Amino acid sequence: VGVIRTKKQVTNLELVVEWKHKQHGGNSGVFLWAMPESINQLAAGKGRLPAGIEVQVLDLGYAENYEKQHKKPSDWFTSHGDVFPTQNARMKPFPPVAPNGKRSFPSKNTTKGVGEWNHYYIRAINGEVRLWVNGEEVSGGTDCQPATGYLCLESEGAPIEFRNLRIRELP
Repeated sequence: VGVIRTKKQVTNLELVVEWKHKQHGGNSGVFLWAMPESINQLAAGKGRLPAGIEVQVLDLGYAENYEKQHKKPSDWFTSHGDVFPTQNARMKPFPPVAPNGKRSFPSKNTTKGVGEWNHYYIRAINGEVRLWVNGEEVSGGTDCQPATGYLCLESEGAPIEFRNLRIRELP
C-alpha cells in the first residue's frame, strides 16, 4: 500500500481528479479528512490505511475477480464510487447503503474500465461529502467525523495513474 498526502490539512474543499487503472482489478482510493495520527502511524511503518473518509477507486475487474473467487457478486462493495469511513472515522451514508450500513453505494454505475480515464469531482463541506463520477452524482454521506484532515491518494499494489488533480479550498 502506498499513500501520499497534502502538506496541510483542509476542511471545506472541492477536489477534481482523473484516474485510470493500468491493471485489471486495481484497488485505490482518495481519502478525505485523514487523521494526522493515522498518517504518523503509516510513516512509522504501522497501520495500513489512513483513518478518514475514503472515496473508493476500484477497477471494474476487482468486482469480477471477487465474483469468480466467491461464486457470487459482492454485497459489501462496488466498483463505481463507494464512499465510506475507515478505522475510527464516522459517516452517515447516503442511500443506497451497503448491508453493513457504513458504505454509500453509488446510485449509478458510470465507472470506465482498465486503461480508460475516469473523472471524479468531490465536494466536501461542513462534514458532508458528495461524489460525481464521470459527470453524474452517485454517492456520499453526511455527519462525517473527522471533517478536517489531510487529503491522500492511495494505491493498494496495482499501478494507477492520476492526472489533472485540482483542489480548491472553500470557506
